[in-house]
Amino acid sequence: MPQKKPMSDAELAAFEASQDFEALLVQSAREMGAGKTRKVYTPVVAARENAGLSQAGFAQLLGVSVRTLQQWEQGRREPTGAAKTLIAIAQKMPEALRAVDPNHKKPRPAHGRAKVKKTKA
Repeated sequence: MPQKKPMSDAELAAFEASQDFEALLVQSAREMGAGKTRKVYTPVVAARENAGLSQAGFAQLLGVSVRTLQQWEQGRREPTGAAKTLIAIAQKMPEALRAVDPNHKKPRPAHGRAKVKKTKA
């Protein structure tokens, strides 16, 4: 995604002068209240949620900062190289990614009823 040239101070001032920020804020609040907003759901978000990991945990496994992961999830940047491969693995085989997560706690197997410890009365 090509980067846009930053606005000059004069361009920024002209843009801000042309906006009614109060009206925009009120409109945005009304849309949120009416449920007219949408959640951005990219393949990176899907992979992370499929793996059952938080943003911090997923970023750590991928070897990137949380901010970089957020940029990917919001579609502002695209992952490259090994990160792209790991994300594909997380989409197709989340158990493989969880297996290498040092913080992942495996669920205890359920064997019938839970045992009740008997105590002497």
